[in-house]
Amino acid sequence: MSKMHNPPHPGEVIREYLGNVTVTDAAQQLGVNRVTLTRIVSGHSGISPDMAYRLASAFGTSPELWAGIQMQYDLHRASKEKRPLIQPFTGIATA
Repeated sequence: MSKMHNPPHPGEVIREYLGNVTVTDAAQQLGVNRVTLTRIVSGHSGISPDMAYRLASAFGTSPELWAGIQMQYDLHRASKEKRPLIQPFTGIATA
């Protein structure tokens, strides 16, 4: 998976996929609460593995697509966090 500069929240991608379909209608088709989907589409929640499978079924994509979008977003955000300097382990085999 290649790094993406400032990847979009998965909710933005879902919004594009939905087109003119309302969140209420989409939530009903996905079998989830409207509030659950609203939180994802508004960027307040992420995509769970279960939701990735639901989206894949509804949009004819793969769950890996949705999980990958979420992972790129999460990793990008994590890369912006300040963390202490971590020294490499010594004396262990590396792959």
